[in-house]
Amino acid sequence: MYRRDGLIVAPVALPGTLLDRMRGSLDRLLENSADIAPESLICPHIPNGVRHPASEARTWFEYATQPFILDLVEQVIGPDIVLWGSQVFCKPARKGREVPWHQDGEYWPIRPLATCSVWIALDDATPENGCMRFIPGSHAAGSLYAHHDAARPDRVLGLEIDAQAYDVHTARDDVLMAGQMSLHDVFLIHGSAANRSERRRAGFVVRYMPATSRYDRSVPDSQTQAGVSFSLSRRPIWLVRGVDRAGNDFVTGHGADFGLVPRHSDDL
Repeated sequence: MYRRDGLIVAPVALPGTLLDRMRGSLDRLLENSADIAPESLICPHIPNGVRHPASEARTWFEYATQPFILDLVEQVIGPDIVLWGSQVFCKPARKGREVPWHQDGEYWPIRPLATCSVWIALDDATPENGCMRFIPGSHAAGSLYAHHDAARPDRVLGLEIDAQAYDVHTARDDVLMAGQMSLHDVFLIHGSAANRSERRRAGFVVRYMPATSRYDRSVPDSQTQAGVSFSLSRRPIWLVRGVDRAGNDFVTGHGADFGLVPRHSDDL
């Protein structure tokens, strides 16, 4: 299914106790980051990244490195795994923003481009509250298609893939109940509608790349998503399983306080 469609719903779900812990962490994250767009809580596993204590970052790091999740990732990208990013996408009830059709790889400094994203549902994600939608098989060519500037205040991302790259009538909904997970490919065309329902839609997305690829730190230092500034070039990354085979830099961004010297959100 993953090879054919570019996305698969995992055959296992979070244990109930773990889901409860993650929801508690989400509540604290939202409280600590009240002035940040909830759809753009970038890298909670990095200390001070979204203005929460290092102890909270350690907890999110623990969530991102659960052995049973890494076992799933290993099946699609191999045994050598680098954790290089994460994000909480929390669409509030009635006003959660749209994510335009795009490919993740349009944004990411990985050479050669390869990543598996694990989308962990912390709430039920349905068409009514803006679950992810995807174009099955759109990853198969292993190519990035042209994107154009489509920034709007009601959108999370500023780029949208050109319409001729896909047939929207083939789109499927990635419906997940709380605790379920899906895995998707870096080239998959996907997006999501705005949340106009009475129910929040929150998910924790973790990004893993094979350690046969290199994280390229020569990219421009300043990035912005939904008004949130961050740095890809100075982001700390971790080898979480296997052996690094591409000469990755696991030093930049790492400090004495579990991975990053706390300064401000631009250090992400």
